[in-house]
Amino acid sequence: MKNYITYFPVLIAFLAIMACAEHKNKPVKKEEMKHQKVLFVTTSFDEVKSNGQKTGLWIEEFATPYYALALDGAEITVATPNGGNAPIDPKSTQPEYSTEAVKKFYSDPAAQQKLARTIALKDIKAEDYDAVFYPGGHGPMWDLPENSYSISLIKSFYDAGKPIALVCHGPAALKNVVDKKGIPLVKGRKISGYTNTEESSGQTLDMVPFSLEDMLKEKGADYVKGEDWKPYSVQDGQWITGQNPASAELVAKQLISNLNK
Repeated sequence: MKNYITYFPVLIAFLAIMACAEHKNKPVKKEEMKHQKVLFVTTSFDEVKSNGQKTGLWIEEFATPYYALALDGAEITVATPNGGNAPIDPKSTQPEYSTEAVKKFYSDPAAQQKLARTIALKDIKAEDYDAVFYPGGHGPMWDLPENSYSISLIKSFYDAGKPIALVCHGPAALKNVVDKKGIPLVKGRKISGYTNTEESSGQTLDMVPFSLEDMLKEKGADYVKGEDWKPYSVQDGQWITGQNPASAELVAKQLISNLNK
């Protein structure tokens, strides 16, 4: 009897350890995992007619946040005004602009398919997503500011209090987004974006229909910026914006932080 009394506590402890180990190794059901859906909105515009120059999405500004968000577990959907292939600015694929994320993109068929088979904006519902991200490039300057579906989407995300992230020329999509009283949503908000001096020194003034910096100031935004070509981002409430291609990583990190709150 004494032996039973002696070993009984040991047996109980052993069974408890085994139960904990089994629970730890038990697969987590998908429905129990945190699952975020992020919508990327980019351009269908591929050529500036006045000079015949090809344009589109600046690939670094897609690839960097795409992989950062995917690594964090986000499900990413890509939409454009026309659906189908999203044009990539050929200049952004040149070796001097090829970051590690860009190189990864060009060895990743699944990611490439995301841009080759985008969904038309008219078929997107804001309520299906937790956040929206607008990468830049000169293409978005031409077809997103006037796109009614993009305008409506941004307003829906804003009204729902969801994060709205834009980088470089991406904030051009905010040009005609207003509230019910006709007041620009960016009025009084700290917003960054590609600077006039970056556009000028980059010799790309003939690639844009208007000055992004001037437009944001005209709409009443508290336009903020850092040094040219250096990473810079700012958050004001649900608005997260970055100045240039180098800022894409900062914007992605801020967006991830917001989604994980």
